[in-house]
Amino acid sequence: MDDFVRDKLTEWGLRELIETFKEQKVDRKSLYFLEDQDIVELIPLVGPRSVFKTELKLLKEQNTANPDTSHASAQVIPSTSGRRNDGKRKSDLQGESNQQQSPTKKQRLAKEKKTLTKVKDIMRRVLKTIPPEKNNLNDFLRRKIHDLETDERKVVGVFGKTGAGKSSLINAVIGLNKFLPSGSVSACTSVLIKVEANMQNQKGEAIIEFITKEEWKDELWFSKNFGLENEEDDHREIVEKLSALYGEDWKEKSPDDLMDGKYFIEIQEFLRSKKKILTADKDEELFQKLIRYTRTKPDDTEDKGTKRWYWPLVKCVTIKVPNADLLKHVTLVDLPGNGDSNKSRDTMWKTVVGSCSTIWIVTDINRAASDKEAWDILKDACSYVGNGGQCNQIHFICTKSDPHQDAEDTSRTGIHDFILKRNRQAKKEVMKEFNQLKEVKKHFSEESFKVFTVSSVEFLNQEYLNQEETEIPKLQEFLQELNDCHKETLNYVSGALGILSLIQGASRRGGSEIKKDVCTILEEKMTDELEKVHKQMEETYQAFEKCLSDGVEKSESYCEKALELVINPRGSGNGFHMTLRSLVTHNGIYKAKTNKNQKKRKQNNLNVKLSSYLTESIDEKFKETFPNEINCGPFNGKLNSFSLDTKRMKMDPEYEDVELQLEFLNAEEIKMKKKLIKIIRDRKKKIYSSLMTTVEESMQKCYDDAKGIRGPDSLNNMRETMRKHVHDSKNIMFKNARKVMLNQLRELRDDILKDLKETMQESIELSLKTDGYSIPDVAEQLDMVKNHHEELKGSAEEDQ
Repeated sequence: MDDFVRDKLTEWGLRELIETFKEQKVDRKSLYFLEDQDIVELIPLVGPRSVFKTELKLLKEQNTANPDTSHASAQVIPSTSGRRNDGKRKSDLQGESNQQQSPTKKQRLAKEKKTLTKVKDIMRRVLKTIPPEKNNLNDFLRRKIHDLETDERKVVGVFGKTGAGKSSLINAVIGLNKFLPSGSVSACTSVLIKVEANMQNQKGEAIIEFITKEEWKDELWFSKNFGLENEEDDHREIVEKLSALYGEDWKEKSPDDLMDGKYFIEIQEFLRSKKKILTADKDEELFQKLIRYTRTKPDDTEDKGTKRWYWPLVKCVTIKVPNADLLKHVTLVDLPGNGDSNKSRDTMWKTVVGSCSTIWIVTDINRAASDKEAWDILKDACSYVGNGGQCNQIHFICTKSDPHQDAEDTSRTGIHDFILKRNRQAKKEVMKEFNQLKEVKKHFSEESFKVFTVSSVEFLNQEYLNQEETEIPKLQEFLQELNDCHKETLNYVSGALGILSLIQGASRRGGSEIKKDVCTILEEKMTDELEKVHKQMEETYQAFEKCLSDGVEKSESYCEKALELVINPRGSGNGFHMTLRSLVTHNGIYKAKTNKNQKKRKQNNLNVKLSSYLTESIDEKFKETFPNEINCGPFNGKLNSFSLDTKRMKMDPEYEDVELQLEFLNAEEIKMKKKLIKIIRDRKKKIYSSLMTTVEESMQKCYDDAKGIRGPDSLNNMRETMRKHVHDSKNIMFKNARKVMLNQLRELRDDILKDLKETMQESIELSLKTDGYSIPDVAEQLDMVKNHHEELKGSAEEDQ
């Protein structure tokens, strides 16, 4: 051990680890090489380990941003412009993608990264100077400094079947040629695959999350007792799943036998409900290890020799990509076309889809407008990503736009013109198709739907098209905007400026009269502003009350007809028995047969159909009230206009003695409104889905009763059971759904008003009614952060 490591452990409040690090001979150089497993062995306790990992990450970031400050950083932190571990030169792709930023912008981003590191270092030092005594102000300051650290990731959901070119697209967009091998994305119909940047080291990493043992046991029980009786497609899926994991063993064994630990020797993490982490120095090694957790075809030649296939147990795989700057604050998620019969996978699917800020639908350009599967995906998911989510953009991406075998003029210019003409025609046809989707357009306007025609091959080779014409740079620019490192830096520095202003203001004596007057002014202003918010929310509540009353009336009138269309469709005979059995077994959901050319089956949901008149009644009002553009709408818009007028007061000489406190309150108000808008965004998803969820809960007894029906004429008996339940429940079920939704709206209104009032009241009292005589003087740090803040605001104005 050297003095550097000892000093760092002391600075981080981890002196008790000094002897351990000394025994293990951790010096300055090896500190930077520590992997997660090394850290677990060095620091077995979770608390100190989490502190150490956070501090080490910040130290690495600081050294990367300021290479002159540490010799170790030059030796240990690998350059992003060097060679890959496999000895091959990295593609010029990343260098070219970085050229999308002007030199001036690149310099600004590098400077801002250093600024963020400096301000974080200032706030860590300030945190240590806050007196240890427990009181409201000290506790408040510690909490606020910790709250400055945020890492909100934007999620881009990627839909598209295998062969659509998703792997090549992602490789080109993130600037790493051939990192994701063909088929690594969309390898399995049920596994979610996330792709994000590895900010910890230069290795490829895959984190595998499993379903629970209890869920798998339930699946086994259902499969063995009922699933194999279901229609042909269900039967085939179950056989495929069980054969992948157990070979032929499953046929003669009970569900309890199939839970024997011998089947899971290589995945002890599944038995312990832990995540499995795969790492590799070379990309191909990582994906070779990953095959068994994502592939559905054990007969692939590349997969020979593998005994067990674990994808039936996998819920999600997160692939961490080194050197992927565009994914620093963005996660790309490959999504199956619809939910899964496994409850936890289905819940995760809905959660992830609902968290997407953008959806990419990827399909081959040759059949983009006519690709029924692509459009079905959009129709099926629109409510989950629209009113039931937070998506504000849909990108329809037509891949493989480079083929030119039909070009009459085979000169370079002729082929260039042929490709661009076909691309324009494809965009026109796709937009025409989109404009015919009435259900989708309830959630998304034409302005939020964009079509891209991309060629990963031409982006690399530039044989006939320049890079801009491949439209890959447009998607890179889009991801760069999502990353928005400038916004992250400005938010942190603004918050730090507010906190330092509060500390410095609290350290000053005197001014009690002006503080008292300002406190009275602000409290009266807050009362007025809260009333405006309350009035707007009450009007919105009443509007929903009326919409839902209309929806209940329609639901009661037409629900039996909607039920009949599902349980007794035209042309259904005795063979429909297995379909209905599948529907009640899966609590109202079944996958309808499609034509033989489509690999996926369209999901049908009886609960959605029964609640459709309710959701249709509020769709327009819901979109108006909770738009996915966060700064508008009755709730968000009124919150954004909420103001205690501290910014104006700060400029008034009359309030010069409380300028610092007003600076803090202004920063706190901005931060509070952002927090509440995020709360509204998250809660509105639950509110929207409550209509269907309540109907599903009301139908549960019906499904349970129908599941138990066996013997002769069971098809008609199941139908009659369902008809009777809906007939007897319709006068209660839909009114209850209305009540639940209105209650959730009322709770949201009350919680927002309560949180807004209590948070701002606490900030007013601690800044204007407390004299922090023991608080340290931070005048120097305040001036430094103020200068950084002015520089950041200036650079933001330059970009506008």
